[in-house]
Amino acid sequence: MKFLEKYYPILLAFLSFLYSIYLWFTGNLMEGIYVGLWPVTILAFAIALRQRRNDSK
Repeated sequence: MKFLEKYYPILLAFLSFLYSIYLWFTGNLMEGIYVGLWPVTILAFAIALRQRRNDSK
């Protein structure tokens, strides 16, 4: 369970990346590009949260 607590943002980013590839190759180009921006956002938000938690300790 510790693994999921620590690496859930990476897992979510990877799943959204795979979903964007699926959308792109099924012909939904604009949707694929839109979903392709999610991994960056997920990882940036996770970094911001992690820094916020470390600052409060």
